[in-house]
Amino acid sequence: MSPKAWYQAACDKAGFVCDAAQTIAIEELETLWRQLVEFKQKRNQFLGRSLLSPQVPRGLYIWGGVGRGKTFLMDGFYHCLPYRRKRRIHFHNFMAEVHQEMKRLSNAPDPLMALADNIAQATRLLCLDELHVDDIADAMILGRLLGALFKRGVVLLVTSNYPPDGLYPNGLQRQNFLPAIELLKQELKVLHFDGNKDYRLLQMIRDPVFMVSDEARMESMFLRLSLGAEPVEAGRIQVRRAVREIVWFDFKELCGGNHDQSDYLEIAHRYPTVFLSGVPRMTSDNAAEARRFTWLIDVLYDNHVKLVASFDVLPGNLYEAQEGESQRIISRLAEMQTLRYLQLPHRSRGVSLTGQDD
Repeated sequence: MSPKAWYQAACDKAGFVCDAAQTIAIEELETLWRQLVEFKQKRNQFLGRSLLSPQVPRGLYIWGGVGRGKTFLMDGFYHCLPYRRKRRIHFHNFMAEVHQEMKRLSNAPDPLMALADNIAQATRLLCLDELHVDDIADAMILGRLLGALFKRGVVLLVTSNYPPDGLYPNGLQRQNFLPAIELLKQELKVLHFDGNKDYRLLQMIRDPVFMVSDEARMESMFLRLSLGAEPVEAGRIQVRRAVREIVWFDFKELCGGNHDQSDYLEIAHRYPTVFLSGVPRMTSDNAAEARRFTWLIDVLYDNHVKLVASFDVLPGNLYEAQEGESQRIISRLAEMQTLRYLQLPHRSRGVSLTGQDD
């Protein structure tokens, strides 16, 4: 089944809404799919492939806002392509593997080139989901690795929330990453996925984001919002689950441990959506946890993070004594359920603990 046929089948299903921007992206994916199928057929016709192999198709870089369906389309394309030598991986996990493999290949004359050889041998199509460069070590490695993969005939399909020119903004030694950006633009067709519907937001509007003691609905909502995205490493605070843009904590772990505003700020900058289970009623018996919960809500609110939470009581009855700080937090929790708040863009950069832009 081609991507176009696959998407049409999805559109025919009850409850699925076809999207004009997705249709445009599907046309590009259909073209790449046909090129890859034809490339494979031509290679199978040649003898001495190293001398007579046909030209490798140009890959695709799809960028656009959060929740538009980029991962959904990538997954559909991946499953439609009749290749054995293909791989689909979240970019964060891919870079973690790169660092691990370079350590394993440390005795090679050039570990990075040895790694590129290994990847090219096993993979013709590499799908990298949610490319986002924020680490100087990744930035310095990525340019050389991409160049080596392109030279070895690896075809890339990339999704990102940022255009190539918007990668690694204000990063250390960013000038050294500029050749990698030019390489992406040269080797991949860049498509702006300009959909005006945030399907995660629509799901959150459809279902209440706050609930009382309903872990099953939390589970169901997390699965729908994550759209099957691969798990990622979430850092030193224990989580239930984490994908690139969504993380799920238990209240006891997040507000019961020895955490402060800087921990919550790191979470707020990294994740546009936070799930929180088991929020208890705030009394004098859990005053320390209540204070950390106040810090958490303030930080999430200031950074426009979407909160999905399960409470032991209705949020309006959260505090034993509703005065001062407790009234302010109840007010913020009420606002965080509104459409106006849910439509606010996530503030992921340039915010300090004082609330002043860096």
